[in-house]
Amino acid sequence: MIDFAFFADTFRQLLGGMPLTLALTGIATVAGLILALVLAAMRLSSNRFFDWPARFYIFCFRGSPLLVQIFLIYYGLSQFPELRRSILWPYLRDPFWCASLALSLNTAAYASEVFRGGFLSVPKGMVEAARACGMSRSLTFRHIIAPLALRQALPAYGNEIILIVKASSLASTVTLMEVTGIAAGIIAETYRPIEVFICAAAIYLTVNFIVTRAVQAAEYVITPERRS
Repeated sequence: MIDFAFFADTFRQLLGGMPLTLALTGIATVAGLILALVLAAMRLSSNRFFDWPARFYIFCFRGSPLLVQIFLIYYGLSQFPELRRSILWPYLRDPFWCASLALSLNTAAYASEVFRGGFLSVPKGMVEAARACGMSRSLTFRHIIAPLALRQALPAYGNEIILIVKASSLASTVTLMEVTGIAAGIIAETYRPIEVFICAAAIYLTVNFIVTRAVQAAEYVITPERRS
């Protein structure tokens, strides 16, 4: 028999972890986006001194598990005395900033390839036509290259944001009590994993549904063909 009172109480407790989940997702999305654009520009550069470091970074962060990266940052950085004496240590010893840093670095590696693909999809003929019309490089980038690349990259980048939301659950492994961390605590007290994880899954589904609709709205705004 379904215990609706237990479901309601569990759901209420799990919602207490939502601010932390949203904070991790928001910081990782913004910081990861900035770093991803830098990496994409480095990958598109014809200069190997920019291209190869970006390739190496992307290979390392895409080729290793996010959980390992979180552990390396949270447990590994404290092994360096120089870091412990630096002004960054108050942040790097905090599990919240360690998890945010790991999520940001990880998503930047994936998103950079998404944006690189978007930039490469812009037809060269359109760029050449813009330059032939007298548009400067910066004007061509702002009015031709960037809008077209963003349209191509946005659907795949929306998937990346959803992955960040789900990956934020790994922050519970470094003592952060976000939604999954609170769920683990409730299970330890009640021994009722199915009901608790159903509530946690419902919360993640709701957040990702909102993200999906927001990305679709953004696609609608930047794609004139869909509004005609």
